Amino acid sequence: MLATIGILIGLVILLVVLFVNFSPQFGGKATKEQLASYAKSAHFKEGKFFNLGGVKNEMSAGDMAKAIGGMFKKIPNAKPDSPLAVHAIDSTAIANYSGETRFIWFGHSTFLLQIKGKNILLDPMFGDVPAPHPMLGSKRFSNGLPIAIEKLPRIDAVILSHDHYDHLDYESIKKLKHKVDHFYMPLGLGNHLREWDVEAKRITELDWWQEATMGDFTFTSTPAQHFSGRGLTDRDKTLWSSWVIQTTKEKIFFSGDSGYGPHFKTIGEKFGAFDFAMIECGQYNELWSEIHMFPEETAQVGLDINAKAIMPIHWGAFKLAQHSWTDPVERAVKKAKEINVSIITPQIGIPTSIHQELPAPEIWWEN
Repeated sequence: MLATIGILIGLVILLVVLFVNFSPQFGGKATKEQLASYAKSAHFKEGKFFNLGGVKNEMSAGDMAKAIGGMFKKIPNAKPDSPLAVHAIDSTAIANYSGETRFIWFGHSTFLLQIKGKNILLDPMFGDVPAPHPMLGSKRFSNGLPIAIEKLPRIDAVILSHDHYDHLDYESIKKLKHKVDHFYMPLGLGNHLREWDVEAKRITELDWWQEATMGDFTFTSTPAQHFSGRGLTDRDKTLWSSWVIQTTKEKIFFSGDSGYGPHFKTIGEKFGAFDFAMIECGQYNELWSEIHMFPEETAQVGLDINAKAIMPIHWGAFKLAQHSWTDPVERAVKKAKEINVSIITPQIGIPTSIHQELPAPEIWWEN
């Protein structure tokens, strides 16, 4: 009996090792030359990137045990009772659009921005499960998306915030890469895309505060308070960031994943008023409060960066923490009202102009 158990454990370990080493999901690794170039960054030391102010991004063994135990705890209303309805949008309605700046939310942190005739995708996670294998994660709350990847028009730019599975999805990149002109990302993520056969000439990697231009657009990688990694041995080997998207007339902020910190005020002071900001509000827990904001902090960021309007993101698609699926948006809306921050909550798939007269938050999740 003991021999049989030992053999089974050995087989499981072997399968895990083979999967981690040979599955394309885990992406690529940095070369010695690349690691030497990363060492020039003020946020890289001893082979890893780190947060500003020495903010920790790792849990203790005890906290990790609590987190794992919490995943098996039954949470009331953790998922919708039935699949979420999403607003379907026709491919021609996207391809032929030439109006004022608008966005389409796909749930979680995935957006299509349409600005000045350009299509920009943010953190394009179109998969059903945010994990390297379907058995390792919870399924998307909706059965479909506003539009299939195959029906999307030409994409001028894809912007990535970090390499976690709920933001950087191998299958999505695989289907998208042939219709994307250029990819912009923090340092190190390019290794994943090159491993997935995206040409180096279409990849731009930036450190915090560095910027890249695309015609009239400027994309600036700005600080976030988070961590990175896709496998067992690549913790913090790539950088994470928030983003500022600018044209000659507009400024948009995308938080990516981040705990609350002084970097938001610094971003606000450097770039001034934002026309619109997408700010994370879900998947929080006291055990990892340094790397994910609470919804009340989401509203506060709206003040810190001086945004005309904010939208809570990082919710509405996956169960990744021990709170109800509607708790993030409900708390964010409540706090925004208390501190007089304009907030919008459009339904997944609804094309929304960032310059429209702001309606009261739509409480669509109650239906």
